[in-house]
Amino acid sequence: MMKIICGVDVSASHLDARVGMTGAFARFDRTATGIGELGDFCRRHGVDLVVFEATGGYEKLPFCLLWQQGLACALVNPRAVRDLAKGLGYLEKTDRLDAGIIARFAEITGVEPQAPRSGSQERLRALVDRLRQLVVMNGAEKNRARLVEDETVAASLGRTRAHLEAEIRRIEGEVASAIDDDPLWSTLGQAFRTIKGVADRTVAVLAALLPEIGTLDNKAISKLVGLAPLADDSGRRTGRRLVRGGRRDVRDILFVVAEIVRRFNDDFRDFAKRLKEAGKPPKVIRVALAHKLLIRLNAKARQARTGLAMPT
Repeated sequence: MMKIICGVDVSASHLDARVGMTGAFARFDRTATGIGELGDFCRRHGVDLVVFEATGGYEKLPFCLLWQQGLACALVNPRAVRDLAKGLGYLEKTDRLDAGIIARFAEITGVEPQAPRSGSQERLRALVDRLRQLVVMNGAEKNRARLVEDETVAASLGRTRAHLEAEIRRIEGEVASAIDDDPLWSTLGQAFRTIKGVADRTVAVLAALLPEIGTLDNKAISKLVGLAPLADDSGRRTGRRLVRGGRRDVRDILFVVAEIVRRFNDDFRDFAKRLKEAGKPPKVIRVALAHKLLIRLNAKARQARTGLAMPT
């Protein structure tokens, strides 16, 4: 049966909802009261699925509150939705039109409901995001310090870096505690660390940003992260296989950690050597190593999850 889908265009203050591509339209405040009214609107129109674009966090409140009201919800990529709009010939952009395009996108692609993250998962994600921000700020201050000669400015940079490094250690402790308190991720973390070179920060990023690891096959997890080479062929031409999209923060840490893993693991080192001898450029080798590491981590996670599921 065809699902009735409500597309919701989210802004800082409003929620613009449309049933299907051309159906009923209404605007609601992005408040608890307004979200309650949105839920009533969806029930009146027999909506089976409410679909939001991921818009930098503004979608989180309505997404969670509608689930609490018993309405199934899903998130979609705004770039993909906009590409569909262009493909359909809609070059203009209005809130009413955008909401309809979101509904149409979900209908065409068969979007399925996505349950909200648990409170512990949301907290872990927030902690990992904050840790990344602190590391970036500390790196920026370190780079500034290299160019400073004035003693007063140098002292200021030193104090700032000392504070940032203390905060990094504190947040790292909070992340470690959050993982240790979760039976699943504590077990997965131990499994990941059996790969020499994989340490706490990698485990934290996987726990926060790739909770699906171990539940998907290798092809699906590679596409999810953005490490699956995408075909670019046409007629007799065979184009270069490039990687793009996916979860950038996960991909970035895998690039770094794969190089470390290569130093300690013969199979990774031999793999990189074979690629180099075959004339592959460094960037291709870098992607291939990250992909190999992801597949190894996915296998470790699958085995660990299977062990947890087995009766004792």
